[in-house]
Amino acid sequence: MLATKNRMRTSANFSHTVRSGARNGRRNVVLYMVSSSPDEPSQIGFIVAKTVGNAVTRNLVKRRLREIVVETIRQYPYGVKVVVRALPVSAEASFGDLVVDYRKAFSSVSSRLAGRNGDVARPTPALSVE
Repeated sequence: MLATKNRMRTSANFSHTVRSGARNGRRNVVLYMVSSSPDEPSQIGFIVAKTVGNAVTRNLVKRRLREIVVETIRQYPYGVKVVVRALPVSAEASFGDLVVDYRKAFSSVSSRLAGRNGDVARPTPALSVE
């Protein structure tokens, strides 16, 4: 479960992240990321549309994605805003497939952001997971 301070809730935050953030798409997810103030807690938002499936399926996909992003919050406790959009094929994907797609997308987006403005948050050394 994500802490309240780490949940993206307003449509303005979603819009800003999706429109001005770096993006990377994989088979199951599309990830958008922007760097924010190093004093702000990192925030994560999810977009799981009806095209993914019925309510039960969408909630399953969201629960899986929430579990996956916990690692991101541990590595980047401050300075990052991320929106994860689940694609329709994510309904049939295994947990392992979602993890692989998320990690690859996150790696690609974070390196792209670092190249763009050089101020992307660095992982907390004590909590970094290799």
